[in-house]
Amino acid sequence: MASFTNSTRTLVLDLDGTLVDSLPDLAASLDRLMAARGLPGFTLDEVRPMVGDGTQKLVERALAARHAPAPSPEEFDAFVVDYTAHAADATTLYPGVEETLTSLAGAGWCFAICTNKPVAAAQMLIAALGLADRFAAIGGGDSFPVRKPDPAHLLSTIARAGGDPVRAVMAGDHANDIAAAQGAGLPSIFALWGYGPETMARGAAATARRFTDLAVIAPRLLP
Repeated sequence: MASFTNSTRTLVLDLDGTLVDSLPDLAASLDRLMAARGLPGFTLDEVRPMVGDGTQKLVERALAARHAPAPSPEEFDAFVVDYTAHAADATTLYPGVEETLTSLAGAGWCFAICTNKPVAAAQMLIAALGLADRFAAIGGGDSFPVRKPDPAHLLSTIARAGGDPVRAVMAGDHANDIAAAQGAGLPSIFALWGYGPETMARGAAATARRFTDLAVIAPRLLP
């Protein structure tokens, strides 16, 4: 993994809907869960608003949408195992990710991921996409006692990466990302290409329409 110095500027990225489009694999795992209960699956548009608050909430929302009982602990654990095994089947990087990270790294930036996805699934996915060496740390939804929107999740991720919060920017597509950054005292960039509606951008220092915009916007926020 990459490493930080005290003067390094840090770009912390959300994962689902910001760095990667994971809807196809999330929907496929939910469909397998629904099929086991004899229930119909979901379109990608149905899954999109369910994402952002972690795997437990995702499964609860999916079952509630089918007017089904909440998952048992065993059923939830089985979903996590199934999704982790298939997290990279159809998930793709958003356009411009590799060139943007290369550009920012050349300007002295380092990177971390702060996601509510279970860390094992996040690590497996990033490795499968060939980006493991890009990130100094991955703070998953089960890495710490709290998760986004709690700012301690973001601050703990930065600390694990060896970064400095006063030299960090958060980018994400959900209100949880913006709230975590606000609570941590960091500027944030709302990813308009992601899953969250633009109304979730309230409180962000800036908005970006494409991932490549981060190479221009992030340096403006941390000159």
